[in-house]
Amino acid sequence: MNYILFDGSSRNRLLPFTYTRPVADIRIGILTIREKWEFLLESTTSTITEDYLAEKWPMVELEENVLINASFLPNPEFLNQVKNLKPNQAIFYEEDIVAFHSFEDQEVDLESFEQLELAGEVIQVKNTWDIFSKNGLAIEADFKMLTEGRSSQPIPDSNYVKNPENIFIEEGAEVENCSLNASSGPIYIGTNAKVLEGSLIKGALAVCEGALVKMGAKIYGPSTLGPFCRGGGEINNSVLFANSNKGHDGYLGNSVLGEWCNLGADTNNSNLKNNYAEVRIWDYETEGFAKTGLQFCGLMMGDHSKCGINTMFNTGTVVGVSANIFGAGFPRNFIPSFSWGGSGGMSTYKTQKAFEVAEIVMQRRNEEFSEKDKKILEHIFEETSKYRRA
Repeated sequence: MNYILFDGSSRNRLLPFTYTRPVADIRIGILTIREKWEFLLESTTSTITEDYLAEKWPMVELEENVLINASFLPNPEFLNQVKNLKPNQAIFYEEDIVAFHSFEDQEVDLESFEQLELAGEVIQVKNTWDIFSKNGLAIEADFKMLTEGRSSQPIPDSNYVKNPENIFIEEGAEVENCSLNASSGPIYIGTNAKVLEGSLIKGALAVCEGALVKMGAKIYGPSTLGPFCRGGGEINNSVLFANSNKGHDGYLGNSVLGEWCNLGADTNNSNLKNNYAEVRIWDYETEGFAKTGLQFCGLMMGDHSKCGINTMFNTGTVVGVSANIFGAGFPRNFIPSFSWGGSGGMSTYKTQKAFEVAEIVMQRRNEEFSEKDKKILEHIFEETSKYRRA
C-alpha cells in the first residue's frame, strides 16, 4: 500500500513551524510525526503539502493510496484501522478527516465514502503549544516503540540513577557523572549523543542522535533535544526540533524551537504572566492573538531565527522564520519572519544576508543550504511581508 501524509486543517495553526516543513515533519516526542508513521507502517511515505514546499517534499501517488492526516499521531488501534482501510472508506474524528483510501486520479467525495470513527485515544497536534504540552505522552509512546525487545547500553556507574528500567542509552552515547531521574518519565539518550558532567535530568527526556547536553545543565521533562541540538542552562518542558542551540545559561520553558535556531548566552523567556492569567499567543490563521487555555506558555521560534546575548522574551512570544533579535528590553510578543532588531524597533532582514548566515550555519553541521531551501525562504519572505513595518 502507498501511504501519503497530508497537512490537513491544522497547518495554518501550526505556523511558523509549517512555513518551512509539512505538518508530518514536526518533531514531538523522540521522532517526527513522519518517522513514527514510517516506523509502524514499515513503509516510506510521501506528502501533500503547500505548493511551494512540494518540490522538496513531493507527493508520490500509485494506483491505490491511503491518505493520513499528519496532525494525528499513530497508536495501535488507529494504526490497525489505517492498515485495514478498504477503498472508499474514511476515518473521521469529530469534524476532522483522519484517513481515507482512494484510487489514483479518483475524484474524492468523502460524503459518499463509508465513514468510520477513529479508534482509541489519539494525540492530535492542532496548535503550536500542543507540541510541548503533549510532548510527555509522545515521548512515552516513542520510548516504548523504539526500545521494545531491545537492551540499553549499560548505564555507567558514575551516574546517580533512579528508575534505571526507564532509561535507554543507544550505541555510542556518552553519559558520565550525571543525575538521571526517570521516575516521572522515560529518559532516552540517542546514538552518539553526549550528556556532560554535572547535568541534572528529570524525565521524560529525549536527547536525540548526536545531541549535546552541556555541563551542569538542568533539564526538566517532558523535553526533547532533537538531533544535533545543544542544551545548556535550565530547560523545562520544551522541544527543540533539530540542529538548534540553547547552549548557555538562561531559562527556556514551555517552548518550541524549530531548526537552525540559536539562543545567545543568558537568554530567558517568561512562561507565566505576572497576573497568572491564561496566555494568548499570535495566531497566523486569524491574524490576532488566540487563547491557548494554558497558564504556562513560553516561546515559539521558527526555523533559522536567532537572538543575541541577554535577550528577554515575554510570555507567549511568537518569532517567525529567519528573524534576528537583540538588544535590551522585551521585544514585541509577535516578531514577523525576516525581522531584524529588538524592543527599540525592527527593520527587514534582507534575504541575501539571511541566506549568507544560513549557508555558514548549515555548513558547520555538514549540511547544504540548497536551492530548494532558498526558494522556500524566498516564498516565506514574500508571504510574510504584510507583517513587517519596514
